[in-house]
Amino acid sequence: MASPWLILWALFSLLFPVLSDGKEREEPNLERSVVRNEEGVIEVGSSLPHCVKLAAGEPLALQSGGDVVIGGLFPLMNYIDCIQNCLILCSFDHRAFRWIMTMVFAVEEINRNLSLLPGVHLGYRIMDSCDHVHTGLKALLSLVSPSKAVMNEVSYFATCTCLTDKSKYPSFLRTVPSDLFQVRGLVQMVTYLGWFWVGTIGTTDDYSHYAIQEFSSQFRQQGGCLAFHLTIPKLPTAAEIQEIADRIQSSTAVVVVVFARVGELLDLSLELAQRNATGIQWVASEAWVTASLLTSPRFHSLLEGTLGFSFPGVRIPGLKEFLLNIRPSPKPGMAFVNMFWEELFRCRLEFKGNQSADANYKGAAEKPVCTGSEDVKDIDSSFTDVSQVRVSYNVYKAVYAIAHALHTLLNCDSGEHYGRCENRKTFTSRQLQIKQSTIVWTSGQSEVGSTECTKCAEYYWSDRDQVKCVAGVEEFLSFHNIMGIILVTLTLLGVVLTTIVTAVFQRFRSTPIVKANNAEISFLLLLSLKLCFLCSLVFIGQPSVWTCRLRQALFGVSFVLCLSCLLVKTIVVLLAFHANAPGSRALKQFGLSQQRTLILCTTAPQIILCAGCLLGAPPFPFKNPNYHIVVECKEPWPPGFYLVLGYIGLLAFVCLILAFLGRKLPDTFNEAKLITFSMLIFWAVWISFIPAYVSSPGKFTVAVEVFAILASSFGLLLCIFVPKCYIILLRPQRNIKKGMTRKYLT
Repeated sequence: MASPWLILWALFSLLFPVLSDGKEREEPNLERSVVRNEEGVIEVGSSLPHCVKLAAGEPLALQSGGDVVIGGLFPLMNYIDCIQNCLILCSFDHRAFRWIMTMVFAVEEINRNLSLLPGVHLGYRIMDSCDHVHTGLKALLSLVSPSKAVMNEVSYFATCTCLTDKSKYPSFLRTVPSDLFQVRGLVQMVTYLGWFWVGTIGTTDDYSHYAIQEFSSQFRQQGGCLAFHLTIPKLPTAAEIQEIADRIQSSTAVVVVVFARVGELLDLSLELAQRNATGIQWVASEAWVTASLLTSPRFHSLLEGTLGFSFPGVRIPGLKEFLLNIRPSPKPGMAFVNMFWEELFRCRLEFKGNQSADANYKGAAEKPVCTGSEDVKDIDSSFTDVSQVRVSYNVYKAVYAIAHALHTLLNCDSGEHYGRCENRKTFTSRQLQIKQSTIVWTSGQSEVGSTECTKCAEYYWSDRDQVKCVAGVEEFLSFHNIMGIILVTLTLLGVVLTTIVTAVFQRFRSTPIVKANNAEISFLLLLSLKLCFLCSLVFIGQPSVWTCRLRQALFGVSFVLCLSCLLVKTIVVLLAFHANAPGSRALKQFGLSQQRTLILCTTAPQIILCAGCLLGAPPFPFKNPNYHIVVECKEPWPPGFYLVLGYIGLLAFVCLILAFLGRKLPDTFNEAKLITFSMLIFWAVWISFIPAYVSSPGKFTVAVEVFAILASSFGLLLCIFVPKCYIILLRPQRNIKKGMTRKYLT
């Protein structure tokens, strides 16, 4: 390819005070920390390996050429202001170097990906912002070439809510969520735990200022009160640290919420640990909640039990192997790798023109010479700890976001350039920003979600990657799924069997066994059973206005009609037995008209109850989003359903008692025994139904009710009518008048 035709600067570390949300990437080594005396003068600890003044000239960089060069700024080394106002190198951050190499890993992975940016080779130029405004600005200016650069700022760590204002920061994007969401979670956690009297600690930067401001506002809205708010100065003196510690210990609040970085908390933590301060419940922001400061034995008694939220940890496939295989090199653009190698193995590289810090250190000759074949695995370092990366993953996502935006902007999928990108196309910063902010993209491995959360509309859910809202899938007991097909099949089977029994009774209507069982009531009972089977179909399928209204009404009336017929048959059996007693006229007084009246009178209350529920509080279709999006029938007045069910239970109980009383009547074919057995099955089904109905989720609630309807209907049909059909069809010799008594034996 030709020389770079475009330089794209993705600023991974924001430089200015309002942008640099004040968070530090890794706490200083406690054995190599910087101490400030009471006058505020900075003293460098004697245990530091070395502190050297950097040579003037262009800042160091890790770089590789390409058609499109992505610039990166990372806080690799930590700088402080000394009283001479010069810059002094104090430490090399292994974690930040891992972030740098994660960017390199992502760029190289994209270059190997034939489906992403085909024909375009990405390059990188990574510089050290030094976690300092002035040095960071100097590095930025050395990156930017006004004639070639397209400027977008993309942050992997800036969570300040102030950066959400697009009128002030129109070109700012990030791969981390705003602190607004973290604050909301912290307020919910604190109030849930019953902590309504808390103190807050912050620093002088915008990250802390805006986060505590939002926390205080939301906390007060939930009924909380702030006991104090303390601010740690940028360069606190010992006296200022002691004053802050005094305020914390003298306060009655034992819960302290802290929005700060680890480096700014170190002096205060040391002071409180020296005082052996205990009993403080710390609530940490994401900037220090996962810091190794919390696991240091020196601070166990002080910080044990600290709570807070952190970025989700993930594993990036291939990253660990990539990190373990890096090696120093004399090639240009490898200065950071060489510096890391010397820092990690406490040795010196003897490359010609080596630009590492040790090259200018007067005691470098005393160190052993690096061979370059040392194994990174042999050293315990945060650089190789990639089991659950957080910030590194945000860097990884940022690189892929840029690559996918470029892929779209360069028409890589248009097919007009033979499967390659339109690599001579020019575009503006605004065009690139629009693509970056709206594109839904996937990495080469774990699909990546959005960093800013927006509440989806009702009945819309976030997709699996949490990048967009999609219509929720409606769930109900359908005719087309397996459960619905099984229930429909059982329903049709019940209807067919009931029809067959009805046909048999009609065909043999004049035979003694049909006459003895009150043919008219038997046919009415068979009709009600057929309605019981058919009403289950109204429960299957997507609920509508009419199916919701018909469900419980058809169910309630059908079963009450069925039980009313059984009640009449039971009474007739009991009266027939007592009719043989001298002077008894009970059976004659309970003739056919009286039987019809009793059925009408026992069914009418259920009809009135159902009509009242339908007129006063009719059920309606409702989408319940608590468990997926379940489409169900909403009962505006739940007691109505339980009254319907209760009346059915009352009739069933009366039938069971009367049938039980007549179970020992001396007829060979005892109707009371069959009714007793059917009622026992009926009660067993519906007693089991109630707990199953209450505990079943979603569409299974409807399935449980349909199953109960079918099971009890089959119980009544089989127990009462199958024995009669058996005699009618298979034992016709018993279907005579003498066969109805015990004296007839075959």
